[in-house]
Amino acid sequence: MTGPKLNERPGTKCLVRYVRMSAGKAREVLELIRGKDVLEADEILRFCPRDAAIVIRKALASAVANAEHNDGQVRDELVVSACFADEGPTLKRWRPRARGRATRIRKRTCHITVIVSRMSERELEIRRKAEESRPGARAGRRTAQAAAEARRRRVAQSRAAASAPAAEHDHDHEHEHAAADETGPYGPGSAAPNDDGSAPDGFPIKGNEDSMRYHTPDSQWYTQTVAEVYFATVEDAEAAGFVAPGSTDAQENEADETPDSDETPDSAASDAEGEN
Repeated sequence: MTGPKLNERPGTKCLVRYVRMSAGKAREVLELIRGKDVLEADEILRFCPRDAAIVIRKALASAVANAEHNDGQVRDELVVSACFADEGPTLKRWRPRARGRATRIRKRTCHITVIVSRMSERELEIRRKAEESRPGARAGRRTAQAAAEARRRRVAQSRAAASAPAAEHDHDHEHEHAAADETGPYGPGSAAPNDDGSAPDGFPIKGNEDSMRYHTPDSQWYTQTVAEVYFATVEDAEAAGFVAPGSTDAQENEADETPDSDETPDSAASDAEGEN
């Protein structure tokens, strides 16, 4: 009589398909961890010298993770209830031999299954008594249980946040804009760029701190300007010390013309003294 089917076995499973080794090599390692608790089984696989232990240890870790996150189990209460390896397809290759002959090479594969389940209440009671008899074991067990409970709460909170309707987040942003105005980098009427560099709502004017110029949306340099700050109106930008494009050049031209006008009286006075 055959054993129970895979879907009839209680517990949480992990199935690794098409492992490039024979099923017999994997079964020798699986026999070492069958019926062991997951912590002891992990230690056995960690120091096992066979290559199959590397793949089986990963399968065991995946099964434990599935039990924790999907079924809400505690790692310390899990045991390897079943583990087996089934034969997979065989890859056939050929090797040339003497006198024109050829020898077949069979590259075996297998499917490894690891199933973990919660210990019975009797086994858990025996385990608790054994741990309590050891010095310092009670504090370590409380720490592990607290960590498991914290993980459960985090998973529950993340799932609740993901399932919350988007309508709960729809609200008026006027208060946020008012807060942005109060805490703007250049006082009221200014706001910092968003995380993606875009303009906040109600602040269309760009300001560049390197050139201390502001650019309105109808300016030809608006799209090419990298904004470190945004302003609500032109008056706010000018109050912060920013100038419009071209105004600085006009001031420089006026400054260049001013010495010429000053030099004219001096030259006239010098010419008058020379005539005298």
